[in-house]
This record gives sequence, C-alpha cells and structure tokens, in this order.
Amino acid sequence: MAESKDFVSVDMEKIYLGGKEYHVRTGRGSVSVIVYGDQDKPALITYPDLALNHMSCFQGLFFCPEAASLLLHNFCIYHISPPGHELGAAPICPNDPVPSVDDLADQIIEVLNFFGLGAVMCMGVMAGAYVLTLFAMKYRERVLGLILVSPLCKAPSWTEWLYNKVMSNLLYFYGMCGLVEEFLLQRYFSKEVRGTAEAPESDIVQACRKLLEERQSTNVLRFLQAINRRPDLTSGLKRLRCRTLVFVGDNSPFHSEALHMISKLDKKFSALVEVQACGSMVTEEQPLAMLIPMGYFFMGYGLYKPCQFSGSPRSPLSPSCISPELLSPESMGLKLKPIKTRVSL
Repeated sequence: MAESKDFVSVDMEKIYLGGKEYHVRTGRGSVSVIVYGDQDKPALITYPDLALNHMSCFQGLFFCPEAASLLLHNFCIYHISPPGHELGAAPICPNDPVPSVDDLADQIIEVLNFFGLGAVMCMGVMAGAYVLTLFAMKYRERVLGLILVSPLCKAPSWTEWLYNKVMSNLLYFYGMCGLVEEFLLQRYFSKEVRGTAEAPESDIVQACRKLLEERQSTNVLRFLQAINRRPDLTSGLKRLRCRTLVFVGDNSPFHSEALHMISKLDKKFSALVEVQACGSMVTEEQPLAMLIPMGYFFMGYGLYKPCQFSGSPRSPLSPSCISPELLSPESMGLKLKPIKTRVSL
C-alpha cells in the first residue's frame, strides 16, 4: 500500500515536563505530538480514547517510577492526540470535514514520516486502540507490536450506537455538560473509583473530570462521530502479524469486545491480560498491573531484561500472580499465547 507523504510542516515549542510539543500539519489537518525522551531510541507511539489526551489517558502509567524505568529506558515516547484534543486546543472550524477512522490512521503515517520513524511500537486505549489496530492493518511494515487497552474492534452495537448518538446530541446542544462528563467517566472507570454516596470519587477521577471540562465540545463531537461510524475490523485481525498484548479491566463496558478481539487474533502472536476490579482505563486506574506483562512482552524484542525488574511493594502484581504461560520464554519470545492473567487486589 502506498504511504501518504503529503505532510507540510511543523510548529513547535511547548514544553511539558521534559517533553516537547510539535504541531504536525498533515493532509488531513494538524496533529499535536508530544515527544518524551531520546529520539535515537526505538519509538513508542500512543493514542488516547475519546475526549482524552496524553495527560488524562497515560499520565498514571508513564509518571510512576516503575514505568519510567521500563518505558523511557527503552523508548522515545510520541504521544499523538486526536485532532483538537491536545491541551489548550482551539475549536476546529465547523466547516472542516469530519475525519473518518481511516483519515485518523493515515494521519499517523504522516506523523511517522515527518519524524523519520520506521517501525514503531504502538499503545492505544479504547477508541485509540481501534485507530492503532486499523493503522497496523493498513501499514503492517511500520508496526513492531501493539499494546491495546480495552480495545474496540467491531462496528458499534445498536446499544453503543444509540449511547453515542445521545452523547453527540448533548455535545452539540449543551457542550461538555455534566451529563456528558458522567457518560465519559462511566466509559473510563470502574464504579469503585467513581465514588458512591458513602465514598467520594477518587483523585484520578477528579483529575480526569477537571481535564474534561477543558475539552472543546466541537472537537470531541468530531472524534465521536468518526468512532460511531467505524467499520468492523474482525475479518482483518487474523492477518495481523505483529505481536499484540491486550489489557482489559473486568468492569470495562468493552470487556466482551476485548475477548472477541483476542479470539480472532492469531494465537501465535497475541496474549490477553484481564485486570480485576478495574474499568476500561487500566493505564490510569491500575497502571502497575501492566508493568510485568509489558516487561516480558518487550523481552521478545530484546528491549527489556527481566532481571532488571525489581518488584515494587506498591505493585498489585508479583511474579506469583502471573500465569506461568506469560513468563515462558516461548510465549513472550518467539510466540505469544492467549492467556488470562487475573490480578488480585
């Protein structure tokens, strides 16, 4: 498949805790990319879910010391935001055409070409996982591996389609109102951290709520419309040849979709990690549950040695919690097998 090369130029210069923001102008609109780390290292790109960006979707994972030693030691991180989802984004002109999911995937190849990147590791959450899976199908030679968190892969069910239409109408008429925020928080987090009448909502939910209030409703609506028109990727999953590690929270509304996806992926190249007592956004709700599985996943690429990992007393995982299949060199080296890893709190 021919690769698009119609990007134009880049604007830079915001600094985020050691990262630098670039606005890459592509043939399908401007894309914000925040780069952390040494650009001579292998690249890991991230893509967040609806109404999120790197601060609200990946901060919990990337800012904990264990993840910093694992990820930043091995990779340069390129956080790609959906159009208009970056911090401080202005409203996108309403006359601009709403992008399709194919347009979003094609923007990624233009970003990679701009930075001169070859094959990259990819990490996506929910809708972002869908976009990166589509990207991997369209540009197979540019993807080393996929780390997907509560991924979508099918076309919307009638229930999801209707739910998204209600949210679209609320965004159109009322903006980022309280009801839209509640819909989104239910999408992201388990009931336990969202709070009850007896217990207040957790700090991560409060922080996410504050960041949602800063989103431009028109920009969120455009991404939602693209995702609500997405095609089913099921038929192409067997043809993926990159290794794929899927995480999903037991309480995620997309739990069944993740199980469907893992059942359709080639069993030689895929593995499943289920996290108990967790919603969709494992990266924020239980980021430490991702570290050991990712460490052994990266070992298959020669990027991470298990002897470098020291267990943290704050981690809900220890090697005894991991299925022996996941620790097998065969499983996480040349082959990956579909497994279920239960995480006990």
